[in-house]
Amino acid sequence: MIIGVPKEIKDSEFRVAMVPAGVEILTRAGHTVLIESDAGKGTGISDQEYAEAGARIVPDAATVYREAELIVKVKEPLPQEYPLIRWGQAIFTYFHFAADEGLTRAMVQSGAVCIAYETLQMEDGSLPLLIPMSEIAGRMAIQEGAKYLERPMEGRGILLSGVPGVRPAHVVVLGGGVAGTNAAKIAAGIGANVTVLDINTARLRVLEDILPKNVDTLMSNAYNIREELRRADLVIGAALRPGARAPILISRDMLSMMKLGAVIVDISIDQGGIAETSRPTTHTSPVYTVDGVIHYCVANMPGAVPGTSTYALTNETTRWVLEIANMGWREAARRHKPLQYALNIVEGKVTYEAVAELFALPYTPPEQIL
Repeated sequence: MIIGVPKEIKDSEFRVAMVPAGVEILTRAGHTVLIESDAGKGTGISDQEYAEAGARIVPDAATVYREAELIVKVKEPLPQEYPLIRWGQAIFTYFHFAADEGLTRAMVQSGAVCIAYETLQMEDGSLPLLIPMSEIAGRMAIQEGAKYLERPMEGRGILLSGVPGVRPAHVVVLGGGVAGTNAAKIAAGIGANVTVLDINTARLRVLEDILPKNVDTLMSNAYNIREELRRADLVIGAALRPGARAPILISRDMLSMMKLGAVIVDISIDQGGIAETSRPTTHTSPVYTVDGVIHYCVANMPGAVPGTSTYALTNETTRWVLEIANMGWREAARRHKPLQYALNIVEGKVTYEAVAELFALPYTPPEQIL
């Protein structure tokens, strides 16, 4: 199979979808790998390193899309890439369709086979291609929140850890999954007081056991969220519904309960966000303020640390790229249930129920496609 890796063009997206080790694995299996020139530059990988691993370096994205049967990316195609996509061409990347109706309809119209990292699900319910980026985003959320709490950034002007004789900050984490747990762990390690809210009592019991004593757990409901927002200096939005829109947990009127200069870091923004006032931002313009509350809503947070995130992602994706390349997407999905869950749109048909329901599009079960 011919696998193509274009350069990412999303604002301040420095990750790349394949590293030289992955190229070597694929080429040794008899596949051809096309790498767009400078695709790895943001991560610090040169064209020469890719070439030495067996890749063919091509001059532009148009060549990658024209020749490749399987496109491997990090982020969703942007409008300038839509015309390059062919009917029946497989694209393996983070799509997050539930946050973008325009992208959803464009991919339906393109006829592409859209295989989404974020919905590839194992038998135990885990999401192996989402986990490493959730770990990174959760950890980053605390360092970004700490920065925007500083007074020069128009925040409250407080230190997360506090100092002897001065209380530490209060950090509220909405969602006790991978991202939320990592955020709580870092915030607690710094010395903040942390409360994690989740709707799953079994998960809260696990968190009670594994997190430090300066972390409290609380059932997530509207009453408890309101009470915690009143105390919060920093709120981390980390609620997830796989493949579906994130739940809105903070309404506009709740902002008035919060302290002036408090910060919301909405990790869930790539699935629509947990606050009614959340909208996607970029690394070049990451924040805005509503009713005195700073919102940080960068939809590709791990893109800022590609030296970590590229390798963490490709550690997980390479095995699935190899399966698709060896068998073709259809046979690979027949044999591997996780890849069936990853099929979101196939040749004009929406094959992920939550996306079809959200945008009132006809739903086709993946079993029918296969």
